[in-house]
Amino acid sequence: MRHLSILGSTGSIGRSTLAVAAMFPDRFCVRALTAKNNIPLLVEQIRRFSPDLAAVYSAADARRLKESLDPGRRIQILFGDQGYIAAAEHPEADIVVSAMVGAAGLLPTLSAIEAGKDIALANKETLVMAGDIVMDRARQRKVSIFPVDSEHSAIFQCLAGNRKKDLKKIFLTASGGPFRALPADRFSEITPEMALAHPTWAMGKKISIDSATMMNKGLEVIEAKHLFDVSCEMIDVVVHPQSIVHSMVAYVDGSVIAQMGTPDMKGAIGYALSCPDRLPVNLPVPDFVSIGTLNFEAPDLEKFPCLGLAFSASETGGTLPCVLNAANEAAVAAFLNKRVGFDRIPRVIAQTLEAHRVIANPGLEDILEADRWARIFSEKWINRLAGKDG
Repeated sequence: MRHLSILGSTGSIGRSTLAVAAMFPDRFCVRALTAKNNIPLLVEQIRRFSPDLAAVYSAADARRLKESLDPGRRIQILFGDQGYIAAAEHPEADIVVSAMVGAAGLLPTLSAIEAGKDIALANKETLVMAGDIVMDRARQRKVSIFPVDSEHSAIFQCLAGNRKKDLKKIFLTASGGPFRALPADRFSEITPEMALAHPTWAMGKKISIDSATMMNKGLEVIEAKHLFDVSCEMIDVVVHPQSIVHSMVAYVDGSVIAQMGTPDMKGAIGYALSCPDRLPVNLPVPDFVSIGTLNFEAPDLEKFPCLGLAFSASETGGTLPCVLNAANEAAVAAFLNKRVGFDRIPRVIAQTLEAHRVIANPGLEDILEADRWARIFSEKWINRLAGKDG
């Protein structure tokens, strides 16, 4: 029996994780759930899975949650950073699913590692912001980090049973998003509603926009660098619109191993929670005859400059990947709120990266300060662009 704490239970990964847990009640027990402020869904989850602890964003959200639950239900309700950290450190949990969105996932994930919990990592920003710190602490605490992103789960599986010294190249596949075939001169016409309509994956709002700009793939490059201890030069991005090949690994003898499957996160989640076992999560094998052809193409860095910005930030290292992530979060939020256009997202990020004074070997406080600075600086640029757009 594995005891789960799920950070971000009302998001797409959190919901899929609970779906997997519900399929195998003899294998998984849910001990803690956290959310931001989706109280109605969290109430449903608490009623079904009966965790010991739930944490939400604010005191007001905690009151709403308590008032919405059945009288007499025995559950500890907390809020804010301390609530999230308490869920991450839950004494009965042995694996923590890190599925919070954005930079908010860093400190709870680090707390879980310090508490000796294994990590099923879906929050890529944790490694983008502080990959060296996180991986060092995981090694020191002898904690296993199991990737949940479909691409990193694929790489993890393709590396199994092979020697690290034989690795030549990692190929991260990308769907290309909804605007792969749209001319760049029409990007100014893109609305949030258009960008949220992903062609193959069902995802949350933020990651859907990141997929549309290809920043998601850039963040995954940085994540892969830290997870698998490789250089950026060993990572290539390949656009694969069908999303059947989740990623590939090439070896020095020219062999390439690919992991394939239908585009559904329950497969990667199930493997992260049960590794090395494989769970029958009711996903069909791809119908290759019906699919017919699998296509691959190089990413267009001129149309999608966010990917190039991520490679550059990763190569420089230090605090720059953290600044990249913070600027992207600010720009995506501004786009979703219709304050700036889709085509302005990379401009906000580029200007913020250019203005940042990089700290080469940052500690955690340096990382947090770089994140704070980047959000303030990005907001100034967003206000300037919003004034021009308006």
